[in-house]
Amino acid sequence: MALVAAWLFAWLFVERLSKALAPKLGDNAGLGLLIPVVFGAALLVIWEVVTRGANVPPVLLPAPSMIGAQLANSASILWADFVQTFIKSVLPGYAIGCLSGLVVAILVDRSPFLKAGLLPIGNFMSALPIIGIAPIMVMWFGFDWQSKAAVVVAMTFFPMLVNTVAGLNASSSIERDLMRTYAAGYWQTLMKLRLPAAGPFIFNALKINSTLALIGAIVAEFFGTPIVGMGFRISTGVGRLAIDLVWAEIAVAAVAGSVFYGVIALIERGVTFWHPSVRGGRA
Repeated sequence: MALVAAWLFAWLFVERLSKALAPKLGDNAGLGLLIPVVFGAALLVIWEVVTRGANVPPVLLPAPSMIGAQLANSASILWADFVQTFIKSVLPGYAIGCLSGLVVAILVDRSPFLKAGLLPIGNFMSALPIIGIAPIMVMWFGFDWQSKAAVVVAMTFFPMLVNTVAGLNASSSIERDLMRTYAAGYWQTLMKLRLPAAGPFIFNALKINSTLALIGAIVAEFFGTPIVGMGFRISTGVGRLAIDLVWAEIAVAAVAGSVFYGVIALIERGVTFWHPSVRGGRA
């Protein structure tokens, strides 16, 4: 009963806090972090109380304090896994996949033949399960980070392609006619009108790919990797019943993915400041 009452109090507190801060969020976006921090802290407290009070076996669900202790004790291991997975696999694959998707989208926009032939293939490829792509990439590119980066490229290329093609068509016919009355060529229209209009679509793909890239790299490490990496550590940790280490890796991956997403959202706010979704102070 005390736990239920504490949960309801936390819920009510966050609800009242969000209503009180709502008028100020447009002026100070940092206040928007206060609500999820308070709500997340309440979840951690309830998690700790339930696992300790109900004597939940650590092999099923360790307490947050145990996960925090594992984070501190295994900092060097977690850092090496982070470098192998995020720095070496996610970032190169993300950059190559998104940039190549953007370039191919411009080529598709220039060619009706490619638009009719490549986009259906892109939709088909984006539906392929990662669990089927990852073993093939490991066979092609080896067990090191190159195969994981290749999986990330395959996962991020087509979302960027499809979203950019849709964004390039977002400008209205009146706006394109206005550019033609100014004797603007294709590239001038592309750079001054169509790419800026496609900005929200491109950043939407970038944010989607920021999570897909990390998922792809971790899952790819299940199928072969050197003895380092987030996916390798999760797989071996489950086999050794070191569940606290598994949750520590999950926490590191969650923080890395959230920070990566947040950085892209901040860049989006600065680049697409003119868009209605950003003018209100939200990315």
